[in-house]
Amino acid sequence: MLLGGAVGDALGAPVEFLLRTEILERFGPEGITSFAPAYGRLGAITDDTQMTLFTLEGLIRAALRQHHRGICHPPSVIDYAYRRWFATQCEDPSKAKDFDGWLIGVPELWSRRAPGVTCLSALADTSRAVGQAARNDSKGAGGIMRVGPIGLYVNRPFELACEAAALTHGHVTGIVAAGWFADWISEVAQGQPFVAAAEAARSRCLGRAPELDRALAGALALIPGDPAPELPRALGEGWIAEEAAAIALWCVATAADPMTALGLAVNIDGDSDTTGSLVGQVLGAAYGTSWIADSFLDDLELVGIMEILAKDAEGVFKQRVSLENPEALRRYPPG
Repeated sequence: MLLGGAVGDALGAPVEFLLRTEILERFGPEGITSFAPAYGRLGAITDDTQMTLFTLEGLIRAALRQHHRGICHPPSVIDYAYRRWFATQCEDPSKAKDFDGWLIGVPELWSRRAPGVTCLSALADTSRAVGQAARNDSKGAGGIMRVGPIGLYVNRPFELACEAAALTHGHVTGIVAAGWFADWISEVAQGQPFVAAAEAARSRCLGRAPELDRALAGALALIPGDPAPELPRALGEGWIAEEAAAIALWCVATAADPMTALGLAVNIDGDSDTTGSLVGQVLGAAYGTSWIADSFLDDLELVGIMEILAKDAEGVFKQRVSLENPEALRRYPPG
């Protein structure tokens, strides 16, 4: 899931702020289909993947804290993880030594990759207590883009994903969309087909956010019987949470081929890296990495870091390593 999301993120990164017509003009009639330079390299991830990694780190640390301390408020632990990410965006890399844990010590993460204004402002708010919801009315896609790991490792992912999104985004639509996405990931990872999984997740949040209800219903209504050449404009541009959710659903349900689905997601007028990341995460949850060409993984930034983090998560959540393991406690201090 991490690698799939990062591939979609990196594929969309060079075209995030371009119109579809500009993408086709620059990359040809099929649009962007392989990595292009962004942030000084091929395969560069953005804030979407950065924050997803810190979400998973927060989940691991919450699990270890619960085991060792007997008490834990997971949204607060995830909030601390996001505050470490915030430091990587706003501080000098030499400040890494001021924080504990291993992820913040990865030098490549100390790089600004067009971080969302809402995420930055919410995490900069020193009057907001740790674990407290943000005091804004934003439903930007910055909340939904990062909660996929919650769908893999939490028994009731909807509520925690909502709480994690609410740390930075205060609008109910953005919050509920994040809960729906984590639920969708959970259903897909258990083997449910994409549309059935999306419907199951949708049934658990109907009525909580009417804008999301309408967006998902609109995506389902537009799913064609035959392959579609491009995203329907009615689904929006993905800058806000319900649009990003609807676009991701339409793309994976429309295209039988994973890379075609990813191409539909990134060659749009809009938030190409976020929609690419969401689609990639769902594809990864469904298919593992079998659909990702070696050429993508060869150029993708931080592949090794994602593999370490994923293996550590499997070890902790499936108890394949002892929760007393000194190395695990060094890497993920329970606090």
